[in-house]
Formats: sequence, C-alpha cells, structure tokens
Amino acid sequence: MAQGDDPTRDSAPDLQILGDQITLQPRSYVEARRHDGQEEPLMHNMARFRSEPLQFLREVSLYVSGTGWRAYDNVIGQPIFYSGFSEQMKNAVVSAPLLQTRISQLADRRLEVEEKEGWLRKDDKDYVTKKAQRRAVIESGIQEVAEKMTNDMICKFESKTFIRGAYYLVTQLLTRAYHQGIHVSSEEVLRLRKVAEVAEKKKQSIIFLPSHRSHVDYVSMQLICYRLGLALPVVVAGDNLNFPVVGSFLQHAGAMWIRRSFGNDTLYTTLVQAYIDTLLQGGYNFECFIEGGRSRTGKLLSPKFGILSFILDSLLSGRVEDAVICPVSCQYDKVIETEGYVTELLGVPKKKENLADFLSGGSSVLSLRLGRVDVRFHEPWSLRKYIDEQLTKLTPSPSTLRLDVKTPETAAIKQKLLRTMGYKVLSDINNVSVVMPTALIGTVLLTLRGRGVGKSELMRRIEWLIARVGAKGGRVAHFGNAPLSDVVERGLDVLGKDLVGVVQGLAEPTYYAVDRFQLSFYRNMTIHLFISEALVSASMYTRVKLGGGPAHQEISYLALREQVLFLSSLFRGEFIFPGEGLAVNLEKTLVGLEDDRVLDLKRDEHGNILSIGLADEERAAGRENYDFYCFLIWPFIESSWLAAVSLMALTPPLDQKDGGSIWIDVAKAQNTAQLLGKTLYHQGDLSYFEAVNKETLKNSYQRFEEEGIVYVVKSRDPKVPPRLRLASEWMPSRDPTSGALQPSGKLWNFIERIASSRREGKNRRDGATVSTRVLRLVDTVGAKLFEDATSPESKAEAMLNNEEAAKLKRAVKAERRRRRLEGRAHL
Repeated sequence: MAQGDDPTRDSAPDLQILGDQITLQPRSYVEARRHDGQEEPLMHNMARFRSEPLQFLREVSLYVSGTGWRAYDNVIGQPIFYSGFSEQMKNAVVSAPLLQTRISQLADRRLEVEEKEGWLRKDDKDYVTKKAQRRAVIESGIQEVAEKMTNDMICKFESKTFIRGAYYLVTQLLTRAYHQGIHVSSEEVLRLRKVAEVAEKKKQSIIFLPSHRSHVDYVSMQLICYRLGLALPVVVAGDNLNFPVVGSFLQHAGAMWIRRSFGNDTLYTTLVQAYIDTLLQGGYNFECFIEGGRSRTGKLLSPKFGILSFILDSLLSGRVEDAVICPVSCQYDKVIETEGYVTELLGVPKKKENLADFLSGGSSVLSLRLGRVDVRFHEPWSLRKYIDEQLTKLTPSPSTLRLDVKTPETAAIKQKLLRTMGYKVLSDINNVSVVMPTALIGTVLLTLRGRGVGKSELMRRIEWLIARVGAKGGRVAHFGNAPLSDVVERGLDVLGKDLVGVVQGLAEPTYYAVDRFQLSFYRNMTIHLFISEALVSASMYTRVKLGGGPAHQEISYLALREQVLFLSSLFRGEFIFPGEGLAVNLEKTLVGLEDDRVLDLKRDEHGNILSIGLADEERAAGRENYDFYCFLIWPFIESSWLAAVSLMALTPPLDQKDGGSIWIDVAKAQNTAQLLGKTLYHQGDLSYFEAVNKETLKNSYQRFEEEGIVYVVKSRDPKVPPRLRLASEWMPSRDPTSGALQPSGKLWNFIERIASSRREGKNRRDGATVSTRVLRLVDTVGAKLFEDATSPESKAEAMLNNEEAAKLKRAVKAERRRRRLEGRAHL
C-alpha cells in the first residue's frame, strides 16, 4: 500500500527494538534490512487539516495522549521535563562553590573601595561589626543579581506536555519547508544510542558540537534526540534570539541564553562557568556551535573558543571527571537564510531579530520546498582521554602539572589544548559531512568556463565530481535507487530559477548560474575536500598564466613549494587543512594529481620531484580538471588580494599632520575595502564579485593582524570601536612631489605575490593595472578614511592615549615572541 493511502501510518518512522538492538524502520519499509550505514528519513510529511482532517486530528491526539514513543517517558539520559526542574537547577548553580567564592571576592573588592572612600573607618569602635553587616548587605545584593541572571539564562525543562506539543508543532513546520524530511545514518544513530546508554550509567554528558549554517541546525538536533528517545541537550544560544514569545518557547525547549559579549563582567563569566559545571556534573546533555555564529559562506568557519574554554576548564580544574564529545555535521539541500546572508555579506547591516519578522518569515517558509536536511554524527570520544593524550605530547610530566592554577605556562598549554581540540572537531565534522546534490550542481556551474553548460555536459561533470569526492574520502548523499538524472533534476528544482537558469529552444537545454554570489554558498560546501589540490593548482598557475609551450609552463618543485606555503599561510584562518604537515601533504597531493593525469612530475634518479607541468592528457582535455581546482580557490585569492590592496589606503596623505599617529576605525577600513572591491569589479579589475564578501575580507584583515602587518587596538571603553593602522615596516611610500602612492616596498611585493596566483583577466594585466588606476582609486578612498578620522567628532578616537600605547607596545612584543616560538610559516 502506498504511504499516502495507509490510514495507520505515523508521522515519523517507528523505532524497531529487537532485544538490545534498536533500529529505525519506516512504516512503508518492506524489504530486508541492510546494515550498510544506509541513511534513513527520520520523519515524513505530516497530515494537513485541510486535506486530511481525520488523520490530522488523529496525529494531534497521539501527541496529546503521549502514545508510544511520543510520550518521551523512558529517555536515555538524566531526568528532565518535570515540575521543579528549573528551580532545582537554579539553586544548584547559585550555591556552587565557584560562584560563592566569586561573590565573596567581589564583596571584598567593594569593601576595599568603601574603606578608601571613607565609608568604613578602621578607627570606628564598631568597625568589625559594621564591616560584617556591610559585607552581608553587599553579598546579599550580589546574590540577588546572580539569581536573576541565572533565572534569565538557564533552560527550563519543566513540562512534558509542552515538549510533546512543541515537537509536533515544529515538525509540522519543518517538514513543510524541508519536504523530504531529516535524514540520518542508521549506523550512526545506533552507535549514538549505545554511547548514550553508557554515558547515562556513568552520569556523563554528551556534548554535541554541530556545524552551524542555519537556525534549523538546533531545531533538527532537538527533533532527532526526541525521536530517538535521547535526553534533549541544553543548547547555548545568543540572547539576540530571546525576544517575546519565541524566547520563552525556545528556553523551555532547551535554549540557555548567553550574552553576545561578556566584557569585563566577572560575575556573569563565573555564573556561566558555574552553570556549565552543574550541567556536566549532573550528566545533562549539552550543545554548542563550534563555529560560534552561522556560516554565511557555506564552508566551516574557524573554531571559536569561548564556550569550549568553559568546558575545558570544567575538566582541567577537576570539577568534572569526564564528558563525551560528539561532532555533528548538518547539511542542507538549500539553506533558508541564504538570501539574507548575501545581503549581509554585501555590507547591509544585519537586522535585529523580532517577533514580527519571525512570524512573517515563518509563514513564507511553509510554502517552500527546500529538499532535505542531512545530519551526520561522528563517532563520539572521551574528552578526558583526549586531554590526557594531548598533555602527554605538550609537557614532559603531565601528572605534576597543576592546570587549576593560573600561570603563563598553564595558560599557554590550555590555549594549545583549545586550538587542537577546536580543529580536531572541525576535522571530524568534515569527515562525516555528505555532499548534497545542490552542492554538486553549484560546484560544477561555478567551475566551468563559459556562460552556461548543456545538460549532458552538466551530468558528465557531476559524475566526475562524485567520483572525485569518493576518491578524497568524502560521501555524497544518496537517494536510494533513483537515477542520477532524477537526483540532479530534484536539486535544480530545489535551487530554483533564481539561482540556476535554463535556456530552452537550443540544441539542448543549457543551464547557467543566475546568482553566482548565492550559488557560491553551495560550492563552498565541497571546497574542504579539494583545498590541497586547489592550492597546488593556483601555485602552479604562476607559470601556466605566462603561456608558451609545455616546457615554459613547468614550475620547479622548490618554487611550487614556496608558493603553496605562502598561500597556505595566507588562508590559515579560512580553511581547515590536513594535519600531516606541508611536506607530506604536498607530496601526497602531487602524486594524486599525477595518478589522475592532471599533472606530470619529473623526478631525479632518487625519485625526488624536480619539476611539475600539466599532463598531456590534461592539455588534450582542455585543462578542465586543472581549471576546476583553480576555479575553487580563485575567488578567495581575489578577496585576499583586494584586502591587501585596500591596506595601501591606510597610508597617510603627505599633507596630513601627525598622519603616522592616526588610527582608523576597523569597521570603516573593511567597509572601504568592500566599496573598493565593488568599484573594481564593475570597472573590470576584479574577476569575481564574491571577492567583496564581507566575511572573507574580515578573515584577511584578521590574518594581517596576526602577522603584524597591521596593528589593532581595542579600547576599554565599549563606545570606542577597534582601530587599526599599518605597521611602520609595511607602510608604502609616496612620491614626494605629487604625493601619489608608489608601487614599491614590502606591502607592494606582498600584493604582487598574491596577484601571481590570481586569474588573469581578459582586459587587464595585474602589475600595470594595479600600479596605475587601481592605486589612484585606492588613494581616493584612503583620503576619505583619513578625512573622517581627523574630523572634530572622531579626532579623539583617532589618537591613542598613554595607556593604549603602552598596552599596544606590550602586545606587539608578546605577539612577535609567540610567532618565533610557534615556528610556523609566515607571510
């Protein structure tokens, strides 16, 4: 019987329990089960009242009565969803020794201030009594503030009736937007349940660390845990989502609200630590996003260490014995927010979340057909075991190390632990991620020369890409036995005509990218698999772009290695690189490209690579595979080049008094870089509009700061924005007569080094173009920056005070020492 005709069907697949083995089995399932890691749809579309009123009412009654798994009674994990849960949690947090110690310290500091100001006099005969009374008042006041903060922050798992209704409501909404439902790997969820059973016995928390591309990420995670009978995790969420109605709903479904910035509020910082301690000590599941905010570009962002630092501190201090880490990949056929991301990346300020926008956006989502959500769980691992392994590598005697005591040595070790853990989690996420059909289509369309591609050629390149994904250890989402042509049609339908257009009435249907900027989001979902090949290809392009015969386009191994090292360092904050090290990874990549007959390697009698050139087979094929790798990385090279060129605008004008002491608002400098990029694109000096991407420009500026190319100062006054200026050794020169920027010096050489791997344009030549009209344009936007910085309303912020200057001097010295100790490649 077809699923739609089955009157007994449930709104989601049932869990089949055979002895101690639990498997997912849809109602419509009729064939023998294969244990091959097959992915399963976790839920199907629910009945709608208009079309199926009786079935709709039946489904509602099942949730209200809590029939079967909907009851959410025998969950794996610690008890949640009972009356009094929130009060019990609040009492545990505010009575935590860590928080009480902090309250006492803050009271002591306040008493010291009051003594200095004469409010408490030591010569007073009742000094001891008055001081004790005053301390009690201060501590009571701080305790009251802490209780209020705790109540606002903690999640409130109070009502099982509420969560049953919330599950039904959210599933209704989600399956209407993502009409193909949520898919998981049956093998992975079986493993996760077994891990959860062990964790429950040991009273250990499972810490889910998902990738973050959409608000749907945490919704999907809660739905999956509910459906699998796992205790819902407490989810770290920014308080920007805590607006009326929605905020309360999310808090009762698992959200814990935290500020976007803690500032210098030591009470609040300690409160967050105490809450996380309490959750992990009690074995409650926990969830936070390793990337911090949502990725607006489609690829993984660099790890953010804020919440990870709290988790690590819980274990390093000994307050928590162990926790289980579970990296999670969340992939989509189409992400709801991509249109909003594009406007943000093009410089339009992000709108503050509010109820009106939520309701209007929610109603429009109901009519979308966005394909499916694919969630993958990496094999969970013990955080304690990982810490012990890393400490053995980092220090000769880990057993004698007191990590609960703050010293420069322990701070450095903790920072290394955080960094290695963060990048391990990102690597684990990449390892289990699947490539969706929309990502395949977006990648192919943006890595082909020409305006469009015929249907047969599109299919051929997608087949090639699927094979390459598999060869690189990646996985492509599969759709049962559906032929590839159907899967591609489905992907094109999901992307829609606003992203991919088709020209009919030709010899064959021809597809083309309508919105390349938005489509790049889906291309970036595959780039992590090919980043090594892309860097090698872009490095080799320094010779290929010169033209001539095959011998003229060869590059020596040493020259290639130097450029790969340079680009790897340039993009250190942009991509997640393999962990084998440059030499091993480069050798492996070159051999792989040789085996694929993309490159031809010439070796000496000992087998050492001497030079690299394009293989004859690749030339005969029109360089299509080599170009594919170049097209993946070129937009990012363009963006880094644009960011570097924009630094020339930070050169003070000749007539600017105290120009070398003027500091520029970081946000204004980055906005100027984006404005410059838009202008250069429309004038033909920039090949990719994606290069003006705000996030990629910010990453480039961050890299320049790390390398000491620019100095950035952050004021203690929150009203004063971060400011920057070029380091003196990187400052370009000006013509003493005309005042024009000179195409020479350290920064210019750096720009030229990036430009050597840029895609050559039809109507420009890099050096000549940049040294003439581009530099004149840079000078124009730079003059406006300095004019704004020295205006009466901004002049005070443009200069450093003595405290800031001393702090900068110390920071620069410490940063230089750190870079020397790291021994890593630098720009």
